[in-house]
Amino acid sequence: MPTTRPGTMMHHRLVLSAAVAAVAAVAAAMLAPGTAGYPWQVCGDGKFAAGTSKYLANINLLAASLPGNASASPDLFATAEAGAAPDKVWALALCRGDANATSCLSCLAQAFRDLPNVCDYSQVATMYYDSCTLHYSNASSDPAPVAALTYRYWDFTNVTSEKGQFNRLVARLVNATVNYAAYNSTRRYASGEADFDREFPKIYSWAQCTPDLTALQCRRCLDKMMVLLPKWFVDSTGARAFQVRCSFRYQTYSFFDGPVMVRLPAPSPPGNEALAPAPAPAPVAVTTVLTTAPPPPASTGGRKYSVPGMVLIILLPTLAAINLVACFFFWRRKRPLAKAKQSDPSYFADEEDDDGVDSMLIDISTLRVATGDFADSNKLGDGGFGAVYKGILPDGDEIAVKRLSKSSTQGVEELKNELSLVAKLRHKNLVTLLGVCLEQQERLLVYEFVPNRSLDLFLFDAEKHVELDWEMRYKIINGIARGLQYLHEDSQLRVVHRDLKASNILLDKDMNPKISDFGIARIFGQDQTHGITNRVVGTYGYMAPEYVMRGNYSVKSDSFSFGVMVLEIVTGRKNNEYSNSEESPDLLNAIWERWMARTVLDMMDPCMNTSFSENGVLRCIHIGLLCVQENPADRPLMSAVVMMLGSDTVSLSAPSKPAFYAKKASGNLGNASS
Repeated sequence: MPTTRPGTMMHHRLVLSAAVAAVAAVAAAMLAPGTAGYPWQVCGDGKFAAGTSKYLANINLLAASLPGNASASPDLFATAEAGAAPDKVWALALCRGDANATSCLSCLAQAFRDLPNVCDYSQVATMYYDSCTLHYSNASSDPAPVAALTYRYWDFTNVTSEKGQFNRLVARLVNATVNYAAYNSTRRYASGEADFDREFPKIYSWAQCTPDLTALQCRRCLDKMMVLLPKWFVDSTGARAFQVRCSFRYQTYSFFDGPVMVRLPAPSPPGNEALAPAPAPAPVAVTTVLTTAPPPPASTGGRKYSVPGMVLIILLPTLAAINLVACFFFWRRKRPLAKAKQSDPSYFADEEDDDGVDSMLIDISTLRVATGDFADSNKLGDGGFGAVYKGILPDGDEIAVKRLSKSSTQGVEELKNELSLVAKLRHKNLVTLLGVCLEQQERLLVYEFVPNRSLDLFLFDAEKHVELDWEMRYKIINGIARGLQYLHEDSQLRVVHRDLKASNILLDKDMNPKISDFGIARIFGQDQTHGITNRVVGTYGYMAPEYVMRGNYSVKSDSFSFGVMVLEIVTGRKNNEYSNSEESPDLLNAIWERWMARTVLDMMDPCMNTSFSENGVLRCIHIGLLCVQENPADRPLMSAVVMMLGSDTVSLSAPSKPAFYAKKASGNLGNASS
């Protein structure tokens, strides 16, 4: 979700927010979103006591049975309740219609583990994953009614051409898919596909309701969210809207398994669209879709409008006015960017990126005041291309400012790359980019401030490492895995980081990990599996052998780096420290030798001896060894890693011996950030 930008952006966003608020007052169905970050959670206000609570005990009772019941159901759906008032818990579990029983079980089991913690022991809580939804509450009747939207999310990438045709086709496709889910599927599930153009050959959609709803209830539930299309999702290449009882999604890439149930042909030229009947139960081609709900009673009165139609009639003129206001402010703010380009010839952004950069511009004066004019006392550390400073904005928000060294000519491309990438990524396990400054020969990136700095400062410190107990280390491992899954598989950009290491994992106030430093990351196309470079940059000890020796990189090279970090987190030892060891050439092989001798627990960080899960530690070491295998094809994808970490029932294959490295005198290669 978009966040409020600091500095001079505040006033502009407040004006636009006020205009949007006026629209929300007109259409009551359009409610504010939940909190950002995958997986998406919506938490109620009421709390229950942690630890000894009967309410939590009842949640755990449901956790033991509900995932299995839902995954075994033909509809992948189940409800259950446990306990008696006032500690009674009612829960609903639903998996996406194309999921299999195994993935459904794993997803719901993970949701039960996550939800009480991420919602801080709320009595009413909902978790939305890509493949499943979990909801529980203390309600005594009608616990999950067909209510208003609880969450919305859209991609930050917009279509650049044929926007009108794209938006019309999206509306038709989503409407067709919603229609099919409500009226042509007893499971209340449907998937859709439409042909578009060269930029985006196809558009894909999905809609689903809980199967206990009637066809009319399902359609009405989805209708309440369909009105969001012209308000929030205009020109966006992907979006999704969630509610406990119903959800829909569309993307310009395929995101579901199984057959396509609704197909639309390429859009006709403007003015030539014709209406056609709604789709039949089998996959069909249609040109436009009409709702097949039972017709309303005949009326002899004046002209009537449906609720969604009336909302659109009022909404569209209001949106047009908002667009004019927005264009005015964006035009005004193009001038600082032009000035920055004139004063800094080394900055050459692509024209198509100008609007994205412009919307994040922050005045240099704001950042100088925030950082005490980049005072040494505010310096957080030095990276490969410059220093990072802590700052405090006038409203009290803390920020971290990454300042590219003026003497550095090598880091310009890396900074541009990081800006274009991170601005489009949103996940709770990725550091959030707030803005950019390109004035007075400065090149500055402004990030959220992450108070506990980087993982290596805890993990490899003689005193601080004792603060990382096993539970915390496992949470960090799991969070990194989820962030990587988003980069590799769930983000439209499909990003390979290429420089994963402990110093690039930041820890927030609750010790949740956030992946940072995307200076040498690369974007893959949806069908691309690997890339080759002649400029091998990264950090020795974390780089996969095929990348070091041949310049080949892929999501599997990130898997290798993740495996190294897992083994470092469990042992508290740096992989590079073993480069001069007579026992083994590196940490990976030292662990492998102990693994084969069945004494690998001796490698565990001694500070965890008082409180740890032996099975959990062994499982993490096993996963780490799977990730550092020499053959990239043998390493698991991060979605598989998340599943392995989330469920003890997922079996693990036997790992092969990890790759061996020749000894090196230097820790870093190339121009990687440190």
